[in-house]
Amino acid sequence: MASRLNPYISFGGDARQAMEFYKEVFGGTLNLNTYGDFGRPDAPEADKVMHAMLETPSGFTLMGSDSPPGMEHTTGNNFSVSLSGDDDAELRGYWEKLSAGGSVSVPLEKQMWGDVFGMCTDRFGIPWMVNIIEPQG
Repeated sequence: MASRLNPYISFGGDARQAMEFYKEVFGGTLNLNTYGDFGRPDAPEADKVMHAMLETPSGFTLMGSDSPPGMEHTTGNNFSVSLSGDDDAELRGYWEKLSAGGSVSVPLEKQMWGDVFGMCTDRFGIPWMVNIIEPQG
C-alpha cells in the first residue's frame, strides 16, 4: 500500500453524521467503528465513533472520530482540509455541497496566482480550501 496523506478530524459527538455527509459529497466507501465495537458495549459512549475512514473513487481518504471520553474537543482547531486539482466540474461540485449550509470566507473565484480558489467552513465547523488549477496557455 502506498503512503497517503489525509486529514483526521475529531468531532464533538456528531462524527457519524459528519462522515455520512462527506460520503454524500464525495461518494465512496465509509467504514465506521464505534467504541462499542471495540469492546466497550456497555459504556455511555458505546454508540460514538472510535474510528471512521472514507475512501473515495477519486482517491481521497478522510478519517475521523468522536473525541474520546475525557478529552476536550475544540471545533476548527487550527487546520483546514485542502482539495485541489484541474477537474473544474468535479471540484465546483464539491465546493457547492461543502459550502451549502456553511459559510464562505473566500468566494470560489479566480485569484492573482491564476487558479480558481475559495475557502469555506461547512455546516459541521470544518474549514475547507478548494483550488482549481487553471491550464497554462
